[in-house]
Amino acid sequence: MGNSIRTGILLAGLTVLVMIIGNLLGGRQGMIIAFFFAVIMNFGSYWFSDKIVLKIYRARPVSEAEAPELHRMVRQLAQQAGLPMPKVCIMPSESPNAFATGRNPQHAVVAVTQGIMRLLDEKELKGVLAHELAHVKHRDILIGSIAATMAGAIMMIASMARWAALFGGFGGRDDDDGGGMIGLIAMSIIAPIAAMLIQMAISRSREYAADAAGASFAGSPYGLAGALQKISSASRQIPMKAEPATAHMFIMNPLSGKSLMSLFSTHPPVEKRIEKLTGR
Repeated sequence: MGNSIRTGILLAGLTVLVMIIGNLLGGRQGMIIAFFFAVIMNFGSYWFSDKIVLKIYRARPVSEAEAPELHRMVRQLAQQAGLPMPKVCIMPSESPNAFATGRNPQHAVVAVTQGIMRLLDEKELKGVLAHELAHVKHRDILIGSIAATMAGAIMMIASMARWAALFGGFGGRDDDDGGGMIGLIAMSIIAPIAAMLIQMAISRSREYAADAAGASFAGSPYGLAGALQKISSASRQIPMKAEPATAHMFIMNPLSGKSLMSLFSTHPPVEKRIEKLTGR
C-alpha cells in the first residue's frame, strides 16, 4: 500500500508540473491546453507503447512447440498470480534481460532475450518471469508508460517555454515586471529535471514491489536474487543496445550503467534489491 500511495503522489506531481508550465506559458488557457496535451499523449502510450517496444527490440512471438519449457514456466506462474496466460516473446540479443508490456493483463506480453535463457538456470529464470508477471499484476506497465509519457511531455513543453521566453512568450500572461519571463525560464530548466527524477522514483518503487511479489509467485526469493546477480555481471560484459525511454521496462537497466548518479537510474542498485529479497 505504501508503494501505491507513493506512486500516486509522484504521478500527481508530474501532472502538476505539466499544468504549472502550461500556466506560465499561457495562463489558464495554457494550463488547460498542456493538461489535454498530456492526456492525449497518455492515451497514445496506453494503446500503442507495447507494439512500439516489441518492434524496437525485434521481440518475436514464440509458440509452445518452439519454447515448451518457457511456456510451461510462464503458464505455471501466471496461474499462481491469478493472471491470464500472456503472449511469450524472445528477443534476438545475447545480453541477458527481460521485460513485460501490454496495456492490461488481458493483453500482456512477457519478452526475454536469448542471452538470459542461456545464462540462467530454471529456478533463476522462473524468478525473472515471476518478477515480470508481478509488473503485469500490479499494472506497472500502464503506470510506467504514463510516467514516461508525462515526463516526455514536460520536456517538450519546457522546450517550447524556452523558445517562448526568447520571443517574449505567447501573450497569455501580463507581467509588467518581467517576473513571469524569469519564472518561465526558470521552470523550463527545473521542470525537466524534476520530471526525470519523479519518473525514476516511480520506476524504482515499482521494481521493489515487483521483486517482492515475484518472489511470492515463484515460492522463493533466491531464484530472483541469483538471477539479478548473474544478469548484473553479464550485462557489463555484453551491454544491450537500448533506448533510454524504454529502460524502465527491463528487469535490469539495459544501458551501460555509467550513469552519473544512482538518483537518475530507473532501477534500484542490484545490491539493495538482493538485500531486500534475501534479508541479508
